[in-house]
Amino acid sequence: MVFDYVDGAAEDERSAARAVEAFGRVEFAPHVLRDVSEAPTSVEVLGRRIAMPVVLAPTGFTRMMHREGERAVARAAERAAVPYTLSTMGTTTAGDVAAAAPGGWNWFQLYVVRDRDRNLERLKLASDAGMDVLVVTVDVPVAGARLRDVRHGLTIPPSLRWRGVLEAARHPAWWFDFLTGEPLTFATVEGAPEDMAGLTNLMFDPSVTVADLEWIRSAWPGKLLVKGVQRVDDAKELAAVGVDGLVVSNHGGRQLDRSATPLELLPEVVEAVGDRTEVFLDGGVRSGADVAAAVALGARACFVGRAYLYGLMAGGERGVTRVLDLLHAELVRTLQLLGVAGVEGLTRDAVRIRGS
Repeated sequence: MVFDYVDGAAEDERSAARAVEAFGRVEFAPHVLRDVSEAPTSVEVLGRRIAMPVVLAPTGFTRMMHREGERAVARAAERAAVPYTLSTMGTTTAGDVAAAAPGGWNWFQLYVVRDRDRNLERLKLASDAGMDVLVVTVDVPVAGARLRDVRHGLTIPPSLRWRGVLEAARHPAWWFDFLTGEPLTFATVEGAPEDMAGLTNLMFDPSVTVADLEWIRSAWPGKLLVKGVQRVDDAKELAAVGVDGLVVSNHGGRQLDRSATPLELLPEVVEAVGDRTEVFLDGGVRSGADVAAAVALGARACFVGRAYLYGLMAGGERGVTRVLDLLHAELVRTLQLLGVAGVEGLTRDAVRIRGS
C-alpha cells in the first residue's frame, strides 16, 4: 500500500500515464562530428549554479517510505549539488532538514491553509532554517480522488488492519523499519490524521487567488515559484505579477485526472512568458534523457519526485543517491550522443514530440 501511495494517481490515472508516455514520444535529432569529449551538466537556476537541471520535488509523508525520510533525501541532494524541496506535508522539520544537509540548497513548499497565521509561522520557520526558495503549490484546492489509497484503506500513518497484517507478512523488513522508527507525524501540520483527503479538504484554502501571492511575497524574503501551472493564460498572469518561476505541473496526475500533459504544454508556456520568469517542468521524468528533452523544450530544470521515492523505498539514502547518479550518467550520455557539448547547448531543434 505504501508503494501504491507513491506510484498511484487520481481516478483512472490517465494524467500520470500520459505524462510518462509523452516522453516516450520524444524524438531526438542528433548532430554528428561534434566534439563531445566533455559534456558539462551544470546550469544556473534562480541565480545559483547547480550540478544538473534537476530539483528534488516536494513529497508528503516521506518517512513512510523509509525511516530516514526527508533527511536522507536532503543529504543525497546535497552530495549531488541539486536542490531539495521540503513539503508542507513533510514528516521532518525545516530545521532538521537544514541540520541534516547544512551545505545543501534546501527549498520549502507551501500549501496555503485557511489559518493565515499558521502559513506565516511555516514561512518563518523555513526562512530561519536558511531556505531561500519558496514553492507555492496551487493545484490542490481540494483533494484528488486517489483510488488506490481508498482500495487499500491507507491511513497516515499506516495501521495494522487485516490488510496491513497481510502486507506485514509479505514485507517484514519495511514494517520493522517503520515500527522501530520515530513515530510518523507531520512536521508542519499538527497531528497524524487517518483520512488524508479529509484533512486536505478541512485545512487547505480553496479560496486562494493570485492576489494572495502579494501577502505571501511580503512574508517571504527569498525567491518565489508557483507550482501547478496547467494553462498558458495562467502562466501569463503569473509572469505579469512577477513571480520568479513557474512549474508546469499537474501534480503527477494525483489531482485532476485528464489534466494537461506537462511536456506537451511546456513549449507553449515558455513561448508565452519569454524571459520574464524561469519555467520548470514537473511530471513524467524518469531518466536523464527525459531531463535533456525537457531542457531542450525550454525548461530551466525538472522537478523529480516519484523517481527518487522509488530509490528511497528500495535503499534509503543510498537508493536516492543511486537514482541521482543514474540521472546524471544518462544525461551526460544523451548530451554526447546528441552532439551537444553541455546542457547549455541544448536547443529546441534537438527535439520533437511525435504525434503532437
